[in-house]
Amino acid sequence: MPELVGLALPGGPAFLDELRRVWDRGDVAAPLPVDAPTAHLERLVEVVRPARIVTPDGERRLPGSETPEDHAGGLRPGDALVVATSGTTGRPRAAIHTHAGVEAAAFATATALGVAPDVRWLACLPLHHVGGLSVVTRALLTGAGLEVVPRAEPAVLADAARRGCTHVSLVPTLLRRIDPTPWRTILLGGSAPPVDRPRNTVTTYGCTETFGGVVYDGLALNGVSVRTATPPGTHWSVPAPIELRTPSLARALRDGTVLGGDDGWFRTDDLGVLDPDTGRLTVTGRADDVVVTGGENVWPEPVERILATVPGVDEVAVVGREDREWGQRVVAVVVPSPGVEPPALEDLRAAVRSELPAACAPRELELRDSLPRTALGKIERYRLRAPADGPTPPPGSPRT
Repeated sequence: MPELVGLALPGGPAFLDELRRVWDRGDVAAPLPVDAPTAHLERLVEVVRPARIVTPDGERRLPGSETPEDHAGGLRPGDALVVATSGTTGRPRAAIHTHAGVEAAAFATATALGVAPDVRWLACLPLHHVGGLSVVTRALLTGAGLEVVPRAEPAVLADAARRGCTHVSLVPTLLRRIDPTPWRTILLGGSAPPVDRPRNTVTTYGCTETFGGVVYDGLALNGVSVRTATPPGTHWSVPAPIELRTPSLARALRDGTVLGGDDGWFRTDDLGVLDPDTGRLTVTGRADDVVVTGGENVWPEPVERILATVPGVDEVAVVGREDREWGQRVVAVVVPSPGVEPPALEDLRAAVRSELPAACAPRELELRDSLPRTALGKIERYRLRAPADGPTPPPGSPRT
């Protein structure tokens, strides 16, 4: 039975060398964060259950990691990687990916973006997430050029572009801090892209279980199918759970959960709408992020896109908080722009009500210095559902 080897190594040649050694032995690699707090790393190790961990200081063996091969969460010949989710809900899971699935993901992206002999990828996102790891596997399997760096910083990206890197995967928060023009293609994932994104960017949608993006700019990649679980009699424009069928789907989770079912369809934790005329998918947010206020469903991302245009708003997240009158109320958590007056609640409400139903307008404004995010830039909304200080305030004025 293959052995699971945790790789707690920074991005660079040492990571690539160790990954190749693990695969050459027929074992399975589990990339792990190199700078995570001890408590978080211990929780990931408990979920992933590697037999050994390789760090810059050496290698150590862990007890109690073996799982019977006949258990769905056990390792089998043909397995390549175990990747933990980012845990935006606070509950990480570990997906078992096969060599066949990882290869399918690599060539689907190469087909979508076009193959050229001078393609050179920069892997700068954390390698313990599929956003960074898939860049590495894509380059290795398709024969493209590859450079791996420990972290994504504007100066590092600028230097890599000057050295000939042509393609990169980024999160939207980092895109705002760089000059995008030297890059041939920038893949954007992890969170909602800016409305005015550069023309050389491609938005991606996928998850850890699908080994990264399988929908580019709203359209499914080659070999991938997408649908929404819209109830009968419901118009297609009402957000519904997104379901994917892809050859890159993980075989199972480490806890034994089998993915895909008999028909191969995997239901994600996200909601979206699928235009029947164009086949284009629009992601509206996670199912557990929906705010139900006064019987109306409010999806955070459309509200956030509007609020981000209000003067004085640098960053914003929309969450729901318990409300005695409305069940939940819409709360705008705002990081003010530096050096300017923070926005007022009424300004935010007016901006939203000019484009969306009144139920979407925030009833509470909370100012913070920063928003909690994962390493890939996803907002950790579950950390914002309680006020930063003190008890939940009483309900605001009635919705108008």
